[in-house]
Amino acid sequence: MPNNTKYMNIIVALVSVFLGLLFGSIIMIINGYNPISGFGALLSGAFGDIYFIGETIRGITPLILSGLAVAFAFRTGLFNIGVEGQVIVGWLASVWVGIAFDLPMILHLPLAIVAAALAGACWGFIPGFLKARLHVHEVIVTIMLNYTALYIANSMIRNVLTDKRDRTERISESASLRNEWLEVYTGYSTIHLGIIIALMMAFIMWFILNRTAQGYELRSVGYNPHASNYAGMSVRRNIILSMVISGAFAGIAGAMEGLGTFQNMFVMSGFTNIGFDGIAVALLGGNTAIGVVLAASLFGALGVGGLNMPRAGIPTELVDIIIALIIFFVASSYIIRWAISQMKKEGK
Repeated sequence: MPNNTKYMNIIVALVSVFLGLLFGSIIMIINGYNPISGFGALLSGAFGDIYFIGETIRGITPLILSGLAVAFAFRTGLFNIGVEGQVIVGWLASVWVGIAFDLPMILHLPLAIVAAALAGACWGFIPGFLKARLHVHEVIVTIMLNYTALYIANSMIRNVLTDKRDRTERISESASLRNEWLEVYTGYSTIHLGIIIALMMAFIMWFILNRTAQGYELRSVGYNPHASNYAGMSVRRNIILSMVISGAFAGIAGAMEGLGTFQNMFVMSGFTNIGFDGIAVALLGGNTAIGVVLAASLFGALGVGGLNMPRAGIPTELVDIIIALIIFFVASSYIIRWAISQMKKEGK
């Protein structure tokens, strides 16, 4: 039965992607665009040469981590909408450590990543504590904390990290995830070593949830908190711990931007959307570690490759429509499951 469920999740994800691309093609045709040229430009922009491949991997990296953050909370019965805010505080913390300290790289880089993880974990602790102790719904708290993180970060950049400027200094080389060999090999793309960290975090999430007693407790509380409490598990402690771990994944996603892609932080007029995209990644990936990696690869390729679509005369906004359609079909998975079951019955 579990294997059937696993295979069904994979089929639903594949069908959702296919339907999203199919309906995206129909929308292109209705608006007078050639879908073959559009998707050709998209693929060329994502994998056309080694430079674009480097950019695509860079785009995939934070999505893996934000997807892991959302998926971890989902697997433990929580809905972490605050990944966006946790990404922002993680980005801020990593850049602050990258600027403020003068250490050897072997200490400086890990310290900056740990600071980002701690910042995200602390930001996740707030909704976890409020839910566990006061039964405040985590969705409301995390949405509010997204805005709080954005405005605090902007204020810190202007008033603490700089003298009324809109961007911080660049981080020290000893805290950078950039790698000269990778940059040269990929035609000076912005690829960095963060992809290794992201894949390591995917393994860690899988290991925690599937190979540790603590992971079993977290999942049990998510499935049925009343039964878990009856069995002697601390529901409150596990809710808080789940949000803290989820926030830590999101904080590291922020470090990928601060220490890898941008090497600094700037005043933002809106959200990065890395956290919100993580929700789609987790949904499509079935909230599993390997699923998140694959879904992040798809969305990263769509996001980076979509920037090349104007060369075929197609607006990049169509990529957002395709992503939205894929999410819609994933969210409507019941319809797909029902259709598959009907096809099986007719096959008998």
